[in-house]
Amino acid sequence: MDNKDIIINGQNVVKIELDAVRNLLDRIDESFSSAVQLILNSNGRVIISGVGKSGIIARKIVATFNSTGSSALFMHPSDAIHGDLGMVRMEDIVILISKSGSTQEIVRILPILKRIGTKIIAMVGDTKAILAKEANVILDVSVNEEACPFDLAPTSSTTATLVMGDALAISLLKAKNFSAEEFAFYHPGGNLGKRLTLRVDEIMTKGENVPIVNEQTLLQAVILEMTSKRLGATCVVDSKGELVGFITDGDLRRAMEKTQNLSDLKAVDLMGYSPKIIDKNALASVAIQMMETYKITQLVMVDDKKKPVGMVHLHDLVNLGFTPR
Repeated sequence: MDNKDIIINGQNVVKIELDAVRNLLDRIDESFSSAVQLILNSNGRVIISGVGKSGIIARKIVATFNSTGSSALFMHPSDAIHGDLGMVRMEDIVILISKSGSTQEIVRILPILKRIGTKIIAMVGDTKAILAKEANVILDVSVNEEACPFDLAPTSSTTATLVMGDALAISLLKAKNFSAEEFAFYHPGGNLGKRLTLRVDEIMTKGENVPIVNEQTLLQAVILEMTSKRLGATCVVDSKGELVGFITDGDLRRAMEKTQNLSDLKAVDLMGYSPKIIDKNALASVAIQMMETYKITQLVMVDDKKKPVGMVHLHDLVNLGFTPR
């Protein structure tokens, strides 16, 4: 098989799976809304079950539910009939996933779930199968074809099921007004945790290390302040100590290109009049987004009297693993 055939085969798989996902749009309907409402109005958890590839997709949906504020558990159908059904309570919602809708292990637990009294949401590829008939709500995840040339290995069907699960999870997230802070609570580790929890106040340069000059400070002293504080910029304050401007390395270079007599230059002659300010309680991720938006490398924090109390540099954020989006 040559490179052209390999590329065509790969593209065909993507096309088939795209069609499977696109077909879901018309199935985000009253049944979908009923499923979301069923979960929202429940005082229990969401228990999701499936066999084989459907079981793998079920585990992924469980993980997405848990991270977005909807408590969920995975239950393997085979383990369920050997004792794990003890985890199911009447107030829980059970989502059963089956392409055929007649998977033996799934069908075997249906009578017991009915006896417990729990509500059942079926994610099925055959809406006429037994699972669909026994469910309280049906979510149709059928596909026209699998990407597998023998129409055997679950491919587009598992993709469609996963997308339907994501649609449920995010709809629930929005219905519950689940906040970024709550999301961060469940993701404390790694770069994601830092992006969602780290605040400017925790990383900013503060106190005597903040470069500050008066608007009447001469150029030589301005350069000394900027060089000694190593942030590539300095705040400029008035006689009351209030922030009135900001000088960067670029401002210095431009002034030196335009003026031959540098000895008489003062901070007020060099500064920009619109320094970008960020609240010290803002997320560090917001700071780097501001820097990207305004194409700058520093942000200033001020107190309630407009006096500079801190500065954060792009390098500080990059060193912590943050990158502009």
